[in-house]
Amino acid sequence: MPHHGFYAKVCQGMPALIHQWLTHGRGDADRLALILAETARVAGLGDPGETPDGNTLGLWARGNGEEPPHWAVRTALFLLVQMPAKPLPDSDAEACAWAYCWLRNRDFHDRDTALAALPEHLREVMAPAITAAWNDRQGLRLV
Repeated sequence: MPHHGFYAKVCQGMPALIHQWLTHGRGDADRLALILAETARVAGLGDPGETPDGNTLGLWARGNGEEPPHWAVRTALFLLVQMPAKPLPDSDAEACAWAYCWLRNRDFHDRDTALAALPEHLREVMAPAITAAWNDRQGLRLV
């Protein structure tokens, strides 16, 4: 099935998304973990349960076989797209993780609306991944 390939890329790209947060966020890893967890709670992006520490965030960023929790990657994307530094995904897998989270964070009626809602600096770079994410999302719906 086509969505299995896309989701495999998403899973491969999730650690890189957390790494981007560690790279572009301001503060040490413990502070960035706290910001990530509190933002998830306030923005309604998931329930972290307990707030992770910086070491846990570092493990998630390295991707040592353990997939970061979805609330963490969704929140990392939420924060990254608002940064003045304008970070970009570094690989196709990371772009797929960004696109997956983008569609999970907001409700879009179609692919073009989802793409247009991205910050301008991401639209061209993210277009193929948004298309793949949209196709995956539509493929998982029951008709």
